[in-house]
Amino acid sequence: MAPTIPTSLSPHIVVLTSPDLEHILKQASLPSLPHILQSFSPLPQVTTRTTSLSSIPHTSFALRFSEITQVEEACREDEDDRAGRMVDWMSERIGRRCAGWVEGVERDENSGGGSSSSSTRDAVRTPWWDELRRCVEGDYVPSRVEGWNHPMAVILAVSTSSPNPLQAITALHARNNHFPPWVDTNYLKYTLIIHTQDSPLSDEEATALYNAIKKQYGLHSYLLSLALPSPPPAPVPVPALLPRLPAHPETDSTNPLSPNVPLAGGSENVNVNSATVLNTLCMAENDIQQTARFAREFVVMSLVPWMEKCVLEWNENFSSTRRLPSRLFSSTRRLFGSPSTTPVALTPSGTPPTRTVTLPPMNGGAGGFGSVLPGGAGGNWTGGGGPPSQQRRLAEFATILGDFKLAVMVWEALRKESKGGSDILPLLLSPSPLLKQHAHASLISIHPSMTMMDLPPAAQLRAMVYAVRWEAGIKTQDLVREDVEGERWLVWAASNAEEAPSALLLAQAALLSSRKPAWRRAALWYTLAANRLEKCGIKPLTMYFLKKARELYTSQPAKELSPSFWQSEGKSSSDAEGLEDIISGLEHPLGRLLYTTGDLSGAVKLFLGLLRGSATFSTLNTLSLIADGTPRTAGSDKLYLDDFRVAFSYWKSTDPKSLASTPLELPIKLCVGKQSRPRYPGDTLSAETDMWTERQEDWSSFWKEQGGKEGVDVGGRMSVDELFWVDLTLHNPLDAEITLSDLTLFVEEVSSPPSSTSSTSSSPKPAAFVQIETLKEVLIRPKETTTLPISMKSSKPSTLCITHALYTFLGLLPIKESLSYKGARLHSTPIQRRSRTYAPDVKMQVEVVPNDWRLSVSFVEDERLVMMQGEMRNMRLWVSNNGIRDVGEVWMVVGREDEVWIGEDEGDEVGLEPSTTHMEVIKSSNTLKTSPPRRIPLGGSNLRPGEGREVPIIFHAENLGEHDLCLLFVFREDQTGQFHSTRLLRSYEVQELCETTIKSTPSQSPDHAYAVDMDITNSSTTTSINIVDVVSLSAQWSCRALFDRHSDVLTPSQSSRLVFAANPWLKGQGCQETSEFVYTKLGNFLRGGVPDHSLPPPIDLVCCHIAKNSKRSSASGAAFKDLTEMSRRNYASRHLVQNHPSIPLHFHANTFPLYHPSAVDFMIFWEDTSQNRFGHINVRGITLGAGHAALDGLIDESESAKYKRSMYAETRKENLEIVESVRNSEWNAEMNPLVLSVKDGQSKEHNFASGACQIPVEFMIRNHSLSLPARYTLKLQPDSSSRPPRDFQPPSYSGRLTFRGTIHPSQHILVYPKLWVSRPGIYSLSGWSLKTEISTQINPALDLISSTRRYIQESEPNDPTYMLVCNAKVSQ
Repeated sequence: MAPTIPTSLSPHIVVLTSPDLEHILKQASLPSLPHILQSFSPLPQVTTRTTSLSSIPHTSFALRFSEITQVEEACREDEDDRAGRMVDWMSERIGRRCAGWVEGVERDENSGGGSSSSSTRDAVRTPWWDELRRCVEGDYVPSRVEGWNHPMAVILAVSTSSPNPLQAITALHARNNHFPPWVDTNYLKYTLIIHTQDSPLSDEEATALYNAIKKQYGLHSYLLSLALPSPPPAPVPVPALLPRLPAHPETDSTNPLSPNVPLAGGSENVNVNSATVLNTLCMAENDIQQTARFAREFVVMSLVPWMEKCVLEWNENFSSTRRLPSRLFSSTRRLFGSPSTTPVALTPSGTPPTRTVTLPPMNGGAGGFGSVLPGGAGGNWTGGGGPPSQQRRLAEFATILGDFKLAVMVWEALRKESKGGSDILPLLLSPSPLLKQHAHASLISIHPSMTMMDLPPAAQLRAMVYAVRWEAGIKTQDLVREDVEGERWLVWAASNAEEAPSALLLAQAALLSSRKPAWRRAALWYTLAANRLEKCGIKPLTMYFLKKARELYTSQPAKELSPSFWQSEGKSSSDAEGLEDIISGLEHPLGRLLYTTGDLSGAVKLFLGLLRGSATFSTLNTLSLIADGTPRTAGSDKLYLDDFRVAFSYWKSTDPKSLASTPLELPIKLCVGKQSRPRYPGDTLSAETDMWTERQEDWSSFWKEQGGKEGVDVGGRMSVDELFWVDLTLHNPLDAEITLSDLTLFVEEVSSPPSSTSSTSSSPKPAAFVQIETLKEVLIRPKETTTLPISMKSSKPSTLCITHALYTFLGLLPIKESLSYKGARLHSTPIQRRSRTYAPDVKMQVEVVPNDWRLSVSFVEDERLVMMQGEMRNMRLWVSNNGIRDVGEVWMVVGREDEVWIGEDEGDEVGLEPSTTHMEVIKSSNTLKTSPPRRIPLGGSNLRPGEGREVPIIFHAENLGEHDLCLLFVFREDQTGQFHSTRLLRSYEVQELCETTIKSTPSQSPDHAYAVDMDITNSSTTTSINIVDVVSLSAQWSCRALFDRHSDVLTPSQSSRLVFAANPWLKGQGCQETSEFVYTKLGNFLRGGVPDHSLPPPIDLVCCHIAKNSKRSSASGAAFKDLTEMSRRNYASRHLVQNHPSIPLHFHANTFPLYHPSAVDFMIFWEDTSQNRFGHINVRGITLGAGHAALDGLIDESESAKYKRSMYAETRKENLEIVESVRNSEWNAEMNPLVLSVKDGQSKEHNFASGACQIPVEFMIRNHSLSLPARYTLKLQPDSSSRPPRDFQPPSYSGRLTFRGTIHPSQHILVYPKLWVSRPGIYSLSGWSLKTEISTQINPALDLISSTRRYIQESEPNDPTYMLVCNAKVSQ
């Protein structure tokens, strides 16, 4: 059974009727004869035969009937003009009917419920596509490109009511057809005689007339007897006619060749809001049967046999030219010397020249015609001056008859000769990738530049015809196969044309792609179709296609990933990222179209939904498909806001009731609930909750150590009638400014759980006893995050829950936004670990308590606090009792990094005590344990309600930048009462003042061991400072200035250099004990033990003042000592965290001391008399003396042993990190204790006339070890291979060349080897080597391991030390 071919490929029959027959049909209320005959097409069950006489049944055999005068008139019209009218006519029909189509389709989708989207995707036909297909298939005008619309038969119809029927028939046969020369004249002539009931001829006379006609004009004749009663019977519905392009409006109605009756499609009864065309005939049942019998006999007995006969004859001609292969002819020419044909040369335009081919004559025609065909890649016959070739007509006839084997062979032959066929082969061949090539070749043959914007109308129409044929003639399941990709053919055919039919091609391609499912591609093509339809002014279909594109973009494909992947990423499998801008580009033009069409609700919802903010996943090259073709810019949110404002305002002014009943919500959250928090008096915006929690823990630990059992109430509670604030954090995710009006908070009172009788569905009510501030207008800039304080006050004790923020978005839309956020992920139980489980949502709560105990603490000076680096600021606190109970005890808890000292007397100005000596000795606790809370003196009496007291403090700040000073005050009424707390916070800024660098080198002078070089640079641009004093602080080293400073004043950007001499100071106590403490602790730690709670022993520190004036601060003063230890503790804590990250923080205080015995700290005291400022800057980081790797034995023992670490180092990697940090620590430092220096630059004179001389050279060897003696061996053996630098003479030592001895700790010796000088010159003092041997001290109590360490030191090859020897002349 042959497959059904498209209707546009069916035989075209033209009808020529006599005037009397037209009059009879008009009187019978019937349309024209072609209209009547078209109503009986297609014919069912028609059988045709192939050239091999095989029968091919056709379930449906379509015919197309037209009036010959209409065809003749249409052929006269210019092809491009008619194509342009055709495209405009189709666009007008689509635009006129699309509103009803869209309404019906959306109604069907909505009636399908949840399966609407799937049912829509399964549909392959839409009303607008059916309309386009019917318009294209209704084209009946012969074309120069193909022969499908060329007439295959001419029916000459007359009636027996004519005065002389035989003469009328003769006149019809004698009429000359007015077809152009390129229309095929090989057609079948058929005579039809209609004998009506009221005809003047009897039935016998009509039969005689019929027999006479058959004898004169052949057997292709028929006598059709019709009753045609009057009045006419009731209309009978018949199949709808294909719409046809109306005649050109400029057609001359007086032209005898112009049609004098309406077109077949002109009598259609069309419902504008529906796609259904109502077609009826007022014919009796018997007349219908007689007409149907005639139509079948015409096809079966005349048309089909005539076509089969043509195919047989034309096939003989076609086969005769292909019986011998072309290879034979080429071989003959080669063997017998015939010259080969010269290849056709290309014309300058790049296409081969046209050639004239004379085709064999076609039966029934007027003989042979000269057909001018293009010889290039144009592909299709263009009918330059003659009808289509016999070979093409053979292929077309074979295709209609169903002889596809012959048709494919002929079409392939035509295709190889570049004469067309590529457009028909996809309909006849099996699905394969080859079909895609045929489709592409056929489209390219239409026009050289199918992708150009200004494609001619004829080319657009031809591409559209091909696309419609392919879609109708190929099964959908074959068309959308991956190797065929038929939906792309429709896109190619649409090209870049911006007319409505081309847009519908894109829409049909999108519909086919959605079935594959290729949803992203389908959405893209829907968007392009909507873009073109919008330019055509067809808004209903534009909106529908934009909705479909949005639906497809939001549809998520199945993600075949493990659920564990989504859990590990913390995302949902339904999340969509990366398409937000594309979806916005669809919704924005859709919203504007809804607004212009009057759908204000939909427009406002879309404009509101566009305010999504920046996408979480985006790339730099992501562009949005906006309807006007422009990419989405950074200011698109402003455009969306403006459109929303306009649409909402208009909706509010026209239909306020509908607006009030429509729920509208912002798609974004402006309030950041997780960063919003209540703020109490004394707090600032930058205060963090962790700060207060840390201080409460410090107080609890301190009070527990003191033996106290009294607890402290939880901080963060307010008193009645006390003003507090809620810091509401707002973030604008849009790239446009937004305004919020009437911003306030919604507060509920937290009560007991409701009873079973209470209504749980009632909405929460605000707490009426709470006064809440309302901000009239708030402006938030693009991408800005801001924090706004909103004040509140409660008039009674209660627990308040701040649930929502209330505001009016853009002054138009009231919004109630929740401030709660998701709780933490739970991991306690196995079920919670397996499945994602969260704690309840976190809500902001504030507890308001009675004002029985209420202590208020504030700074007396509350201006902005800006301090210089290292400044010590005298400040005063005002402590007042605002409660109704007495306060008898107040404690202040400071941060671990804050350096605050509390004075004793209320009226005295606190400060540093002066010193009268250059050197002081202080005793330090030497512990890293944080400073305990300090009790504020109240003068020996309780602080009664309403009373207050000033408390002086000193605050030292050295870390640059902005910080917060967080002070927690704990108070109670008496010794047995519970503690209460209050907070005080003040922000401050520390500006840079000085930059310091320090370095130390072993001294070459016998007077001191080290030289310390310090550079101080005033980095301030406006402040000049005076260096008052420089203090060194160490346990084993004392310092003094080597020379006096020229000036104590440092102006901006000025530098000053200080050089100090450092010598050992061994009078203090605690150094050996401190080293043993660290050795024991680290040894226990490396062995896998846990350090106990013992603290380091105290240590004596020597404080040396290096100042030439009397402005010295005493180190024995309480303020100096406390602030110094606080500063040192902060530095040591940071140093340990950086160098020992694997040792837990809570073990630091029990493992390491505050001071390293060999460390030297410097404090630079400065003052600015112009601003009455003073302070000191700490300089740290140098360690003097020689270490002996005291921990190497423990490290080797730890690496060789296998200790188990169950608490703080459970893996091998952590063990190695701990061992490595101990090895590189300052407690395991090692250096060669002996340093040799040669006295450089000596000048000697000698009279060399008396001969050579020996000159002693001074070598100093110093032992920098503070605890161990060292043995040395000095050898003088100059290397002959090395050359002295510059023009130095190599040294020549004489006498004793090896020196040995022992040097005690911190001692030095002088060695005087002799230099043999034979002539004056500059002699290098290199060529020596010093070997050192040192033995560690054995201490059985500490289980120290004895070891011997050896070092070697040699002079450098380019040693610059020298001695100048001059020749002394003796006077005569």
